[in-house]
Amino acid sequence: MNIVFAGTAPFAVPSLQALLAAGHTVRAVYTQPDRPAGRGRKLSPSAVKLAALEAGIEVCQPVSLRTAQAAAELAAFAPDLLVVVAYGLILPPAILGAARLGALNVHGSLLPRWRGAAPVERALLAGDAQTGVCIMQMDVGLDTGPVFLQRPTPILANDTGGSLRERLAQLGAEALIEVVAGLEVGVAVATPQPAEGACYAAKIDKREAQLDWTQPAQVLERTVRAFAPAPLAWTVWRGQRLRVGGAQLGLGSGPPGQVLSAGPSGIEVACGAGSLLLTHVQPEGGRMLPAREFLAGRKLVAGERLEAPAPG
Repeated sequence: MNIVFAGTAPFAVPSLQALLAAGHTVRAVYTQPDRPAGRGRKLSPSAVKLAALEAGIEVCQPVSLRTAQAAAELAAFAPDLLVVVAYGLILPPAILGAARLGALNVHGSLLPRWRGAAPVERALLAGDAQTGVCIMQMDVGLDTGPVFLQRPTPILANDTGGSLRERLAQLGAEALIEVVAGLEVGVAVATPQPAEGACYAAKIDKREAQLDWTQPAQVLERTVRAFAPAPLAWTVWRGQRLRVGGAQLGLGSGPPGQVLSAGPSGIEVACGAGSLLLTHVQPEGGRMLPAREFLAGRKLVAGERLEAPAPG
């Protein structure tokens, strides 16, 4: 099958690689323009662009697809199918209709739950017991199209945003190949999404990653996992940002934000209900460290306070 693939984030790479391994012809890969990254803010290609170049596929990086020229350029590839995975740009009707069989999307949730930009983080923050992937026929709505296939997976107690996203990316690639195979022989059938259970996974605002110590420990533990490995949960210690890469529920209690203990097992901080044991932290300008290594070079004692967000 002749396919045009649109994707940007690392989540999309397994799907692109699976299509190639299954013998499909990927005529072109669309990905977002190179963005500044790292401390030097050097322009860097997306993960999908790197994978496409390695495979020898033509790469297109339009700033927008909302022009007649963009639609004509995509249609010139004469695709049977457009596959969209974590692309990051809105596709107008002219693009959605450019391929003979329309556009498929690999989405990281069990639709209609968590439509939108950040389904992985939102599922973790909400404490969902399971999530999954959907292969969806795209329409003009926001993740509202009919679904060909769902693959559920439990959310494990130690899942982070990174580990869950990796698992869903692999599940999505496998499910995508199954649906494309069904489309080739005309047996794949999409089912409309149910009206009940729909909710929106809003794009993550980095301010959400600041730990509010007045919240219950369970909420903050989920926050740490949801934002690992990026953008990372954080708090303020002695006027500087302290990022948190790992945490467990503690056993103590006290005024929110107060350090209850600091030792080899971690830094225990009182929350609005219960306590949180910080096991991995990153000081400003430094690298992520196990708490015991962080404490080896710094004196942090019980009774100190980690700051909560300012009111308002």
